[in-house]
Amino acid sequence: MLDIRQIRKNPDEYKKRLGTRGVEPEKIDALLEKDKERRDLLVEAENLKKQRNDVSAEIAKAKRNKEDTTTQIEKMREVGTRIKALDEDLNRVETEEQDIASRLPNLPNPTVPVGLTEAESVELYKVGKPTEFDFEPKNHWDVGENLGILDFERAAKVSGARFVYYLGAGAKLERAVYNFMLDEHAKEGFTEVLPPYIVNASSMYGTSQFPKFKEDVYQVNGEDMTLIPTAEVPLTNYYRDEVIPTEKLPVYLTALTPCFRSEAGSAGRDTRGLIRMHQFNKVEMVKFTKPEDSYDELEKMTKCATNILDKLELPYHVVTLSSGDMSFSAAMTHDIEVWMPAQNKYREISSCSNCEDFQARRSHIQYRDENGKLQFVHTLNGSGLAVGRTVAAILENYQNEDGSVTIPEVLRPYMHGMEKITLEDNK
Repeated sequence: MLDIRQIRKNPDEYKKRLGTRGVEPEKIDALLEKDKERRDLLVEAENLKKQRNDVSAEIAKAKRNKEDTTTQIEKMREVGTRIKALDEDLNRVETEEQDIASRLPNLPNPTVPVGLTEAESVELYKVGKPTEFDFEPKNHWDVGENLGILDFERAAKVSGARFVYYLGAGAKLERAVYNFMLDEHAKEGFTEVLPPYIVNASSMYGTSQFPKFKEDVYQVNGEDMTLIPTAEVPLTNYYRDEVIPTEKLPVYLTALTPCFRSEAGSAGRDTRGLIRMHQFNKVEMVKFTKPEDSYDELEKMTKCATNILDKLELPYHVVTLSSGDMSFSAAMTHDIEVWMPAQNKYREISSCSNCEDFQARRSHIQYRDENGKLQFVHTLNGSGLAVGRTVAAILENYQNEDGSVTIPEVLRPYMHGMEKITLEDNK
């Protein structure tokens, strides 16, 4: 949530910077109009309430003096009726203002590349050379299906498109990947969490999935409960409506969870393979920091994610997303994209974002500064990594001409010493 006080002070600046995210200036005008209407109603209501108190005092005095109070009582009745009407108007206007404000994305950091599409994003650096083969590399879904470790057809029979069964060494590989990730994040000071997988509407609102992205999730129990689209939701909401003791900051949390997404609007995109699933595992990182530390912490978080790819020896590059390509709640995002040989391009495997105080305002997460004044924390989140996409990258980059897949060395202890996945392993 943006700070309405700052928008009042700098409307043109907000129009300019939010315009780089595709927000029309009329939306800022509409918000400010509702804000003014709300404040005008509030002033009028407060003045009338003071007037009512004054009249009540007059009535009490008149009664003590045994004077006629008919006029004052009628006046107070009229004031009370007007106050009730004003309170109803105020509730309506506050709701309308809140609805407009809740649909405005975060203000991009001034250093973020300006643009409405990914074309304006800027590559920061590249690590490793694209994997080369003496044969035509196969897509990861063909590699996995040929080895008998991925079964999309039976998953479609049971659940529909964009689901998969992992089998045998495939299931072990997925488990090895996320256990490796969790162990690496623990070394960086993250506290491992096993959170709820179903959250309420307040939690979805707090991390900005609601109200704008309701069509992207799976809801249960009517409108109130939602299967998590990412562990960012339960992890960030852990401190909702709380004041975090200053000495605890920064707080680092990590969790492996399944994630559930309807993928609304993605018809025809990545219809095969593990890239865009309705259900997938992801290791998430979340941080709560003081404002002055958050951008240093963003760089550290990005390094935590790239550390996984470094140790898996997978080629990748890091990109700072353009203002229009970032997630709704982000002020700055570094995307990490891994090389996929069969597609001959880099594909996103992690997004690390600094949301500044945007989510903290919605979730009311605060701390006390050195003067004892309550301030909003900054929240950060990042994939560390998307597990299925990591498995896909391993299958493509470590495939062999005979159809087998070599296990990256760092994963072999998690695979009980297995060095290679062959068809024989899954017969």
